[in-house]
Amino acid sequence: MLNNTEGIVFSAVKFKESSIIVKIFTSAYGMQSYIVHGARSQRSKGKIALYQPLSLLDMVVYYKEDKDIHKISESKFAQTYSDIPFDPVKRTIGIFITEIFGKVLRDEGENKVLFEFLFNSLQIFDRLKENASNFHLQLLLKATHHLGFGPASANDFIFQLSESGFHLSISQEEKKAIDALMSSNYGDTISMSLQFRRDVLDHIIKYYRVNTGNLREIKSLSILKVIFE
Repeated sequence: MLNNTEGIVFSAVKFKESSIIVKIFTSAYGMQSYIVHGARSQRSKGKIALYQPLSLLDMVVYYKEDKDIHKISESKFAQTYSDIPFDPVKRTIGIFITEIFGKVLRDEGENKVLFEFLFNSLQIFDRLKENASNFHLQLLLKATHHLGFGPASANDFIFQLSESGFHLSISQEEKKAIDALMSSNYGDTISMSLQFRRDVLDHIIKYYRVNTGNLREIKSLSILKVIFE
């Protein structure tokens, strides 16, 4: 059957001579694989640009419940980015987000609330003019509540990690920063040292590993740390 859905692209791999298979987190069906015939051919007229990581799409898709790979009838940008592809910091954060959520959402079914959260968050990120360096921390912490394992507070976050064998020594000021990351709007000023920002990210990754089991090696993590040196 044909259906309209929005989608967020997470990966694209070459298939045969001129096609690609893309992984797209959709509003209607969750994470799905789609084959796009001829996307890399000279006649495609830039079709491949639609399927870059984190592209926000409006699509008409074929869907059959018993199939692993589906087809796209029509697709266009739901929103084009003006900043993420060109700003070095935002582009690096985007690569990191793509890898993290590509793994975390690998088997995610329909979750419209999570989809809308990610879709809207990425649009806000593209428009951010200040404090973009905290976006990935805020996004990861806020997303936990839509994934079903959100901590109620920094104390709860630390307690859950301790229960899983990770014993953290975090000051009251650092706890306040974690609470602020969870509750503040994107772009709000949250004072953190470079080292503490790195530590918080490591804690968040541990938290995701405990709750999802889908995060082992994160290739983009080293690049992300370099960009903030």
